[in-house]
Amino acid sequence: MTPFGARLRHLRRSRGVTLKQLAQHLQVSSAYLSALEHGHRGRPSPGLVHQVNEFFGLIWDEAEELAELARISHPKVSVDTAGLSPEATALANRLAEAIRKLSPQTVAAMHALLDREAPPEKPRLRRAAGR
Repeated sequence: MTPFGARLRHLRRSRGVTLKQLAQHLQVSSAYLSALEHGHRGRPSPGLVHQVNEFFGLIWDEAEELAELARISHPKVSVDTAGLSPEATALANRLAEAIRKLSPQTVAAMHALLDREAPPEKPRLRRAAGR
């Protein structure tokens, strides 16, 4: 599941909206929305994100956060290590191999380390480990 998919599902369920109802309003298929929620589709278009914001009445910070979640929700990431050290390339490859085996606590710890060493340009969604 992607960050955008998780937020979309939370918004939809917390407001009692079915996939079919949301799909009909957005003029997309229920299958497409389900694939977005489960991380089987790439990041949604800015237009779709805008439509979701309007449907749920999200404004200001909530709307910006949803757009940021969409931006970081590509389920098949590519890492360009050209020009970096051999150690950086090895790290990228090791992470690609091991990411499915990492616990939620380890993922949260890695986020914390990266936040200290290379803070993101925009704030990102925080979730407690194991949730």
